Amino acid sequence: MSIDEIKKKKIDFAIIASPSTFHFKYLKILFSERIPCLIEKPLAHNLHDAEQIMDIYNKTNIPACVGYCLRYMPSAIKMKEILDQKVLGKIYNVFVNVGQYLPDWRPSKNYQNTVSAKKFLGGGALLELSHEIDYIQWLFGSLKVKYAKLRTSKELNLDVEDLGDIIFESNKENILCNLHLDFLQKKPQRTCSIIGEKGRIDWDLIKNTIKFHDKKNSEYLFFEKKWDNNNMYIDLLKNFINSIKYQNINIPDLKQSLKVMELIDDIKFLSKKDTSQ
Repeated sequence: MSIDEIKKKKIDFAIIASPSTFHFKYLKILFSERIPCLIEKPLAHNLHDAEQIMDIYNKTNIPACVGYCLRYMPSAIKMKEILDQKVLGKIYNVFVNVGQYLPDWRPSKNYQNTVSAKKFLGGGALLELSHEIDYIQWLFGSLKVKYAKLRTSKELNLDVEDLGDIIFESNKENILCNLHLDFLQKKPQRTCSIIGEKGRIDWDLIKNTIKFHDKKNSEYLFFEKKWDNNNMYIDLLKNFINSIKYQNINIPDLKQSLKVMELIDDIKFLSKKDTSQ
């Protein structure tokens, strides 16, 4: 369906699943037609486009959401509950690790021809794995970037970074958060460990488990290994549709997603600064 056809039809909502370099182009048209949009992450491929999207969005104020689906995992919802209940007491450090071998992401395709591997399409580990930045911000509040290093190995022959190491500090409680992301780990890993005054929590997003450790014991606070990860996409979609019908639904909204883009811009700046020294 062309954009002209969309204008003629009564569209309930649109899903933007194009490479992020085209998000502004399509959202500019769809927002002007007052069509609610569910946007594949990230909001845009750079901060300039993201800010332009927000300018148009603020004038229309129609329902829009970025598809940061990890928030809809059962274990993610439980993690939010655990942290809100201050089970760990004061939190000192957070360690987040995400990595998977890029050629295994889409086995039926040549990985070098995918969006993830192409700079001009908004690829690279930082944008493709920005789910982690979103959920860190969701769980621990607003952040500032203290250190960033983006690297490109020779292993995959890419023109984008396939390794990233970032240190965030939370603005409210001065929690230090170390984030590692890559396209290189042969065995997929997606974990978050939190150290607090009352113990440590290990969250495994692949296994969908949460384990608490203190001086005496270790116990599962959440254990649901047999789960269908398609459900988090369905729940995201349902929540977005409800936001169109009822408004004021808690979704990964554009303001939060703009904050992710601001952090990504700071990460890129600090990484370039570190390389030039």
